[in-house]
Amino acid sequence: QVQLVESGGGLVQEGGSLRLSCAASGRTFSTYAMGWFRQAPGKERELVAAISRGTPATSYADSVKGRFTISRDNAAKTLFLQMNSLKPEDTAVYYCAASLRSNYALFVSLYDLWGQGTQVTVSS
Repeated sequence: QVQLVESGGGLVQEGGSLRLSCAASGRTFSTYAMGWFRQAPGKERELVAAISRGTPATSYADSVKGRFTISRDNAAKTLFLQMNSLKPEDTAVYYCAASLRSNYALFVSLYDLWGQGTQVTVSS
C-alpha cells in the first residue's frame, strides 16, 4: 500500500516562505495525479494546488495563485509545495493526496490516498 508522508510545516512570520514535501512509498508515484489540500479549524478541506501525472499541468486555488507553486520529482517520488508571501489566512493543516483514478484531479472526491498532514502557522 502506498503511503504519503508530509514534512516541512512550521511557524513562519507573515511574508515568509515554507517548502512542503510529500514523500511517497511504492513504485508507481509517477502514475498518480497529486494534490495539496489544507484544512483550517472549523472549515472544510480545500484544494490548494493540483498537478497531473505525465506532462504536468497545474491548477491553483485563487487565494494562492502567484504565491504557491506545486511541483513533483517522479524519480525521487516526492511532491512539493513552495509557499511564498505567506499570510495568516494560510494557517492550516496541509495534506498531500494522490488520485489513482484520474490524470488530473481537481475535486477532493477523486483522491484516494492521504498523508497525515503537516501544520503551517503564519503569524502576523
